[in-house]
Amino acid sequence: MAVLPIVLYNDPVLRQKAEPVKTDSKELQVFIDDLFETMYEASGVGLAAPQVGRSLRVFVVDADVMVEDTDEQAYGPMAFINPEIHSKDNQQIIIEEGCLSLPELRENIARPDEITVKFLDRDFREQHMTFTGWMSRVFQHELDHLDGVLFFDYLGSFKKRLIARRLQLIDEGAVETEYPVRERNPQS
Repeated sequence: MAVLPIVLYNDPVLRQKAEPVKTDSKELQVFIDDLFETMYEASGVGLAAPQVGRSLRVFVVDADVMVEDTDEQAYGPMAFINPEIHSKDNQQIIIEEGCLSLPELRENIARPDEITVKFLDRDFREQHMTFTGWMSRVFQHELDHLDGVLFFDYLGSFKKRLIARRLQLIDEGAVETEYPVRERNPQS
C-alpha cells in the first residue's frame, strides 16, 4: 500500500464529474487499499478518488471514530464504487465539516440526516443501505467530490466572501498539512 499525495483546493480534478468504474481489477483493488492508507495517514474519515488526482467514482469511508461515544452504528472501513443516493430525508442537520483538500477550513453545513444509497462494494457486489448521522454526512460529502462539489459550495455568498482569504492561502500553498499534498503546477 502507498500513501498518495492529496490534491488541494483549486486543482481542476476537484471540479470534474468523475468517471464511472466499469470493471473490477487488481489495479482498482490496489487503488482502494491506497485510498484507505492515505485517509488513515491524514487522519481523515473519508477520501474520494478525485482528492488524490484520479477522476473515478470511488471513495472510502471509516467514520467509526466519529461514532465511538454515540449510539450510532459503526460500519468499519467501507469502499464505495459508483455510489448513488436514491432518497434523502427531509430533515436537515447542521454540523461542522472539514476536508483534506481544504486544510484548516471548517464550516457548518446542512445536510439530510438520513439517506438511502446504492453502490458496488469492494467485491463489486451491488449494495442498498440506509445511513443516518455521521455515516450519512460523510457519504454525502465524499459523493459530492465525485460530482465536482466542495462543501463550501453550500454556503451563502456572504459566508463565501468571509472564507475567500483562507481559500486563497490554500491555493497559494501557504497552509501547512501533516500529510503529503500534490505539488501544484506553476501555471495553474
